[in-house]
Amino acid sequence: MVRVKSRYLLCEINVTDRARLLLLDDRAVAAAVRAAVARMHGDYGAALCSIRFSVKYLNAHTGIVFLRFPKRCYRLLWSALPFITCIETRGQKIPCFLNCLHVGGTIRTCQKFLIRYNTQQLHRMIPKCKNEEEKQEIQKAILNCTLTRGNKVAFEDELESEKDDDDDEEEEEEEEE
Repeated sequence: MVRVKSRYLLCEINVTDRARLLLLDDRAVAAAVRAAVARMHGDYGAALCSIRFSVKYLNAHTGIVFLRFPKRCYRLLWSALPFITCIETRGQKIPCFLNCLHVGGTIRTCQKFLIRYNTQQLHRMIPKCKNEEEKQEIQKAILNCTLTRGNKVAFEDELESEKDDDDDEEEEEEEEE
């Protein structure tokens, strides 16, 4: 038996108003991709898009979507993604664009990439924090998705000891004044 190979595109849907992401569903995204492929590549592209194309995963909160295409035509379909300017769903047009983050042979490789990508984004957010509370919330979010339980407990203990040390230093400075 011959195995039919696919490619998975991990894309991010970028919109100006993040609240409008919640309106999206997988059928609307699939229809927008099919329309863009038909517009860019004509009947040939539309026919290829009708064969085993599907939206495998859509997270409406983050705007992450996995698209599955046949291996032999994923480049043709991938080239049409920049021409998606809006997605129509529930009678509303949501202006957006798709940013392709990764192309993988399996969903698992795309998931691994997504974990690394999200971790990098969180690490970029830490220096931009306005206060210590925001910084600790982001660090806890990173710990929840990357460390095993044993390492997590040790790291939390380390964070608390650093916090206690900072509090002690502040008290000493106040006493000196």
